[in-house]
Amino acid sequence: MGGWSTAKCCAPLFESAAMNWMILPYRRYAEFGGRSRRKEYWGFALFYFIVMIVLNAVFGTNDVERGGGAFVYGARLVWAGGRHIDEASPTVDARLPGGVRVHAVLPPISPAGTLLSIRVPSPHPLTLADLEARGFFGEVALERVRALVAARVNLLITGASGSGKTTLLSALLGSAPDGERIVAIEDVAELRPGHPHFVCLEARQANLEGAGGLGLARLLRESLRMRPDRLVLGECRGEEIRELLSALNTGHDGGAGTLHANSLADVPARLEALGALAGLDPWAIARQAVSAIGAVLHIERAGGMRWLAGIARFALDGAGRLTVVP
Repeated sequence: MGGWSTAKCCAPLFESAAMNWMILPYRRYAEFGGRSRRKEYWGFALFYFIVMIVLNAVFGTNDVERGGGAFVYGARLVWAGGRHIDEASPTVDARLPGGVRVHAVLPPISPAGTLLSIRVPSPHPLTLADLEARGFFGEVALERVRALVAARVNLLITGASGSGKTTLLSALLGSAPDGERIVAIEDVAELRPGHPHFVCLEARQANLEGAGGLGLARLLRESLRMRPDRLVLGECRGEEIRELLSALNTGHDGGAGTLHANSLADVPARLEALGALAGLDPWAIARQAVSAIGAVLHIERAGGMRWLAGIARFALDGAGRLTVVP
């Protein structure tokens, strides 16, 4: 796309903050600073105008507006991100140059019409110092977290959706020594650490014939041949948990991953569920997790604020099942 960056085009609109647009038929919602509100935000109109100009230039047509409104607009965005959406694949998550995330859902999965969710990241990735200035480390000292990174402890960052797991992970990776090679595996690339030796592998959607797909588990196995000093899985969501724990149990320290969980107490159950998808029983996943993960960092979100709520470690209970202890 000629080096075009959506994030750079929109940077004057959003300054140092991230935005998340939810576009529904005939109405739009904007999330800013962790709060969602419905309004005709002027920023969206300008953002839409910029994207339309670029898409028309790239595809040599202005049928984005003529050919079906939100559906064609969303399809063009998805195609620009190297993925496709159609009746056979009515939902998709794509990344545009500059880190803009686009999620689209087509009818009849969405009975009301095409749904688009556009996440515009902050043009300036946050560092640990930035997070501290915003009160993120009010309950857990920043120096304690820095010590975990310096000691090359394997970390699992947990929290609800939108709590800031990826933001914290990026900041932690950015504080790693410059001489270390960081290899990250993500479904859709989001990590943007300020680190000079960072490499990202991104999962690939299967083509229209259903071939050519590359999942996270395969990419994790491939990444081990790249001699990573720190191995990172952007989000644990399925059978790839087996490959991650196996790698962290075989000499790959300093690694990290994120996991959706409502609280620290819920983390063992979430891991057991993922382990079941990978063919591991609760006792096997427990032994693997205790050996592989040195610390669990849990993030909370409420009232537009995000903070590191606690740090725990895994242990085995009396029955050999997984539990967390402070």
